[in-house]
Amino acid sequence: MSTILVVDDCSVDRLLAGGLLEREDGFAVHYADSARETLDRLERNPPDLIITDIQMPDMDGLELVKQVRQRYPLVPVILMTSRGSEETAVKALRAGAANYVPKGLLRDELCDTVRTVLAASSGARHMARLMAACLCASRYEFRIENDSALITPLVAHLQQAVEHLGLCDQAERVRLGIALEEALVNAMYHGNLGLSSDVREGSREVYRRLVEERRTAPPYKDRRVHVIAELSRQEGVFVIRDEGEGFDPAAVADPCEADLEKVTGRGLLLMRTFMDDVKHNSRGNEVTLVKRRGNRACAA
Repeated sequence: MSTILVVDDCSVDRLLAGGLLEREDGFAVHYADSARETLDRLERNPPDLIITDIQMPDMDGLELVKQVRQRYPLVPVILMTSRGSEETAVKALRAGAANYVPKGLLRDELCDTVRTVLAASSGARHMARLMAACLCASRYEFRIENDSALITPLVAHLQQAVEHLGLCDQAERVRLGIALEEALVNAMYHGNLGLSSDVREGSREVYRRLVEERRTAPPYKDRRVHVIAELSRQEGVFVIRDEGEGFDPAAVADPCEADLEKVTGRGLLLMRTFMDDVKHNSRGNEVTLVKRRGNRACAA
């Protein structure tokens, strides 16, 4: 049985939409006469789907869509539109609404639209439940070329994997992402492309030009960044290795004593601050970062 919340400050329109749904098998219909009441209900017991009017006095459908998308991303919202609300409806669709039905076509289209949206969203809800309740561990392995455009989606993927396992809260998820990005940037630019932070300190334009030159020149262009992530509900271990010449980790100054005005050492400082353990191999072309469940700082 799918629960549907119909939201409209006009009782006639609210009961019309709800009545159409109540005639169908498989729907349990509930009602709210304002966006504020809807948010209150969501806190207590989120429905499977929301159908809302666009134009309401306390908070319009656009703002409601934004609130639901932010706080309850697995609850889809269908808009009931009327003449004069087209611009707001388009904004709401861009903000995350799943679909819309003109009020003049409710009898013909509402039930079919609801079934279509529920079918599309049920897979995401079941997947979220599976990941949150049943996933015990996972392992990922990537081999990426020296293209910085690949870093952000890779970090986002690993953050999502960590979130599925409940390894850290939202704030730590962000800090984890920053640490991983710094490690990947170091591997790509300093490791594979052989660029030092001193070059970047001198001239960003020269640094960018060298990046583009080396990305297409041997031996740099054939080097790859290797990433292995082994995740459980207690610990995440991320191994990032480049194919560059490496460096002597023992020769690197303590990042906690570094000049914060300089680029040099910034990445290592962030990694050691945001992760629970950071270790380099003897060659200096591989770093292992560890994040443990419930820990909020900080590697030594």
